[in-house]
Order: sequence, then C-alpha cells, then structure tokens
Amino acid sequence: MRTVTTDDFSRPLADRSVVTIGNFDGVHRGHQEIFRQVTVRAAELSATAVAVTFDPHPLRVLRPDDRRFSLITTGEQKRELIAESDIDLLLVIPFTPAFAAVSADRFVREVLCACLGVQHLVIGHDYAFGKGRQGNESFLVRLGHELGFQVSALDPVGEGGLLFSSSAVRQLVACGAVADALQILGRCHRICGQVIHGREIGRSLGFPTANIVTRNELIPGDGVYAVWVSVMGELFMGACSVGINPTFGGGAHTVEVFLFDFDGDLYGKELVIHFVDKLRDIALFPDAAALISRIAEDVAVARQILAAGLPAEP
Repeated sequence: MRTVTTDDFSRPLADRSVVTIGNFDGVHRGHQEIFRQVTVRAAELSATAVAVTFDPHPLRVLRPDDRRFSLITTGEQKRELIAESDIDLLLVIPFTPAFAAVSADRFVREVLCACLGVQHLVIGHDYAFGKGRQGNESFLVRLGHELGFQVSALDPVGEGGLLFSSSAVRQLVACGAVADALQILGRCHRICGQVIHGREIGRSLGFPTANIVTRNELIPGDGVYAVWVSVMGELFMGACSVGINPTFGGGAHTVEVFLFDFDGDLYGKELVIHFVDKLRDIALFPDAAALISRIAEDVAVARQILAAGLPAEP
C-alpha cells in the first residue's frame, strides 16, 4: 500500500479509482467490510483502491477541549491495519481549521474527481463529510450523476444485534470488556509501548513485570487481563495489570505485563500487548503472601484462556 500525506491536490494521485472516506479509528469489522467492497469493485473496474482519511481526528480540531473519547489506534497502527485490507493507496489529509471549512462540493471536485479520478465511491451507513456535513448520501448521488461516478452506501454492519462501531469499541474497552470488543474489531484490542523502569514490586514477588509507557490513548479499564505479548518478533503468553497497586500503597497508574516463560532483558524494548480477556478487578490484599497466591492463580487461569492461541477474526 502506498501512503500519501498531503493537502496539495493539484497533482493527480490516481487515474481511475474506487474510493472510501472516513476516520476508520480502530479499523473494525465494519470498516473492513467497506474496504472489501472497495477492493472488489476496484478489481472489476481495473482501478486503484483508495482510502481517504484525516490526521488528526477531526474532533481533535473541531472540539479541542473535548476529551470524552480516546482514539482506539495510533496513526501508525491505523495505516498498518488498512494495509492488511489490500487497499492500494491511503491518502492522509492533514485536518486543520482551514480544511474544516472546505465545502463538500469543493472536496468532491478537487480531491475525489481531479486528484483521484473517482469512478465509484463507497461510504458507510449515515456517513457525511465537508463543512456542515453537507456530503451525505443524497448529495453525493446527485453530484455523482453530474460528474460521472457511482455511489454505494453500505447498510449498517453488525452481528447478533450488535452494530460494529468505533464508539462501541471505546465503551467496551474502557470498562474492561475486551473479549466483547474483539467481536467488533475482529482481533484483540492492542496497545504498544516501550518498557521502562518501575518500582520492581513484581520482581520482589517472583513475577517480574515490564512497565509500559504507551502512545495509545485507549487503555482497558483497571484490572488484570490475560494477554498475548509481541516482543522481538515472538509471541508470549502473559498477564497484564492496569491501574494502581493498592497492596503496596497505590502509586502511579501503570500498565505492567508479566511474560510467561520468558527470560531476558526487556528494558527499552518495544512490546505489543494483545488483550484477550479480563481476569479480575484490581484488589487490595492483606499482605504480600496473599497477593503472590492470587497472582499464581491469575497466571494459571490466563494459561488456560490463552491455550487456544491468539484470537483471530470471529
């Protein structure tokens, strides 16, 4: 996949294309279905499969003081996941106050038509873009008749009464329901980060943990989780604690992970933590011995959960 980050649309990036537009935060199964339809249609038309997205997320610009939602993926993670969907070209448009004022009509003419040569536009259910969200389905169909491209709007995508949406993923992960979020994402929620020095409480208990500083915004709610951990190209079973350690006086809110069957130095290494299921809430134990006993139970239960391997798309 070729990635182009630009707000200069004076030069064509594709002669003929099938395009979709969105924020695609989380790249969940609903997004994946959109990308599937884009790539299938592009193959039929011998055209380029294109995804158009924005950075930063528009709400970060339009509502800079509103921190009620956390992004599911970093920009890098989003690009990697979109690439897995066989999209040919990812156009990342820097989102600024000036760009927010661009009308949907101008966007279609300058970006979709002149720059991308759109032949077919695929949009998600109830999606709209441009100043005042003018670029809705009826507007695009009307403009498509004028400018010579087709428009497809997907029905809501879901399963078992659950609609696949980024907001649903955020809610589930925030409350610790990572196993339910997996059903929407089609994979485990993951965070990445670097191992730093911590208080080394886990090491003193016989369970050396790696403290993570992460670039991800969406961290699972406080608790202990069964996880898979990617490190140096290998996968290890593990247990991850998110929160404070009340048994040892609380302290900072941390993300700490214990890798099973790993013997090595992790300081400074980059880890990816895949959250499979929640084991329990954070708890206050009467003493270190009680905590050690419970951690041993957590490890045993986590091994049972993880024995099936890293969950794939449902």
